[in-house]
Amino acid sequence: MSHAHHAAFESFWSSAALILVALVYLRGWLRLRSADSVQGWRAGSFLLGLLLIWVAMASPLAALDQEMLTAHMIQHLLLMSVASPCILLGAPVRPLLFGVPRRLVPALNRAFRSAAMQQLGTVLTNPAVCWLAAAGTLIVWHIPAVFMFGMRSEVWHGIEQASFLVSGILFWWPVVQPWPSTVKWPEWSILLYLFLATLPCDILSGFLVFCDRVVYPLYLSSAQAFALSALADQQRAGALMWTCVTVIYLIAGAIVTARLLVPQRVREGSTAQPESRAVAAPHTDARSMGA
Repeated sequence: MSHAHHAAFESFWSSAALILVALVYLRGWLRLRSADSVQGWRAGSFLLGLLLIWVAMASPLAALDQEMLTAHMIQHLLLMSVASPCILLGAPVRPLLFGVPRRLVPALNRAFRSAAMQQLGTVLTNPAVCWLAAAGTLIVWHIPAVFMFGMRSEVWHGIEQASFLVSGILFWWPVVQPWPSTVKWPEWSILLYLFLATLPCDILSGFLVFCDRVVYPLYLSSAQAFALSALADQQRAGALMWTCVTVIYLIAGAIVTARLLVPQRVREGSTAQPESRAVAAPHTDARSMGA
């Protein structure tokens, strides 16, 4: 299958999957709206995250990742650093559970309440595991041999994009702490967490910016079609990642710092909201749910 045909095929199924997720979320959000437990801005954040995933994986930008390293880097930044926190800020767990068909609820309830699933969730949301997953994904997929393998294999290219999205969601989980997460480390440690996360990005982006040779031979000929040498394209991609990641993490760090400066009792009073204890029966009257 040619790259153009595969890109169109992949774009169709990615778009269909994202539309389905959006419909399920909106269905659940509308059912929860009467209880005012998921604010409107959270629904907007979730839908924005899905839109950014579509831009990275199914829009015309996705077709350029074989032509320019800059476009490929924009994909990674959207999936890992922008779309992922937007998805988590949308408090996705409860709206998605309330949005699935009624007949699936008992099976989902049993699965999520099982000891194995809860233990897996505890391990995956540990900040150390989240940090290592994001750093490992970033470094491994930018090793030249692995990078070229992913670009030449359609299946592995899809796995690469999915891994950036999943590791991005894991990375931002301790920072955003969506329901039903619990605080495991002191809140001030998130500042150190964000700072340490910049180090792998700084090393990789600095290498791409200051390297005097083209690291990924795939772009030796293709970048010239855009009146840009492959080396200049590589330097631009590295500078883009360096700048964007630094700015995003600085914004997140500023928000965490502002929260730390607010007294605990004020935060608890301003962020308190009703949470459902009826996961096993998410289609009951939302007004009757316990806090």
